[in-house]
Amino acid sequence: MKRLPLFALALLVSLPLVAAPKSSVKIINGSKWDIHHLFVSAASENHWGKDQLGDNIIQAGESFTLNNIPCDDYDVKVVDEDGDECVVENVHLCSDHYWKLTDDELLNCEGYGDDDNNN
Repeated sequence: MKRLPLFALALLVSLPLVAAPKSSVKIINGSKWDIHHLFVSAASENHWGKDQLGDNIIQAGESFTLNNIPCDDYDVKVVDEDGDECVVENVHLCSDHYWKLTDDELLNCEGYGDDDNNN
């Protein structure tokens, strides 16, 4: 009788240890601004990881591939050539997926886009 509950407990304890599949995701800069910094954070977290670009820059019209990240929903922060920051929430990044950053997304972050009502 005691073996079944211990086995069940061992199974439950081991479930969170199963890692989410790792993926590579292409980030496409479809905006007219160069991206100098790229940070990602699990949507459920409250802190940013390291700059994913390091010394790289995603020039306008170019792309960058993030490798070995778990499939998940992320908040993504980009910093453009002018130092303007933009946070896009709940971006699903997973294998065979790309994320295209557009002028509209950057302008909306800065308060100049269509979503900004001139009150």
